[in-house]
Amino acid sequence: MLSPKKSKYRKAQKGRIHGLAKGGTALNFGAYGLKSLEAGRVTARQIEAARRAITRHIKRAGRVWIRIFPDVPVTKKPAEVRMGSGKGSPEFWICRVKPGRILFELEGVTAEVAREAFLLGAAKLPVGTRFVSRAGEEVAA
Repeated sequence: MLSPKKSKYRKAQKGRIHGLAKGGTALNFGAYGLKSLEAGRVTARQIEAARRAITRHIKRAGRVWIRIFPDVPVTKKPAEVRMGSGKGSPEFWICRVKPGRILFELEGVTAEVAREAFLLGAAKLPVGTRFVSRAGEEVAA
């Protein structure tokens, strides 16, 4: 699973996810992409599950790029612990995703195979997505 080697701060505040994606909105590597339609928090486990689903469907024929990285720690307090006494310890890593962000890119397969692979990968993600290609066609996935 993806996680940073080191981070500046051990714990982060939750924050809110406002507005549209500032960067990472265009296809830079592959011919096809999976674009986010809504804001949300994608965990490292969800990214890995989607990557596995996509890779399995294309039978390792093409090349897959992961365009998001989980760099925000999420803390949790243990079960049945009373309120107070500080913030919990970091449990997992997330990536804040805004609408318009390209999540995955794919190259080396046909458009139909790519669409089906991204449909399987999108089922593993908590945000709504859309299939995009260099040709310019956009179809909700």
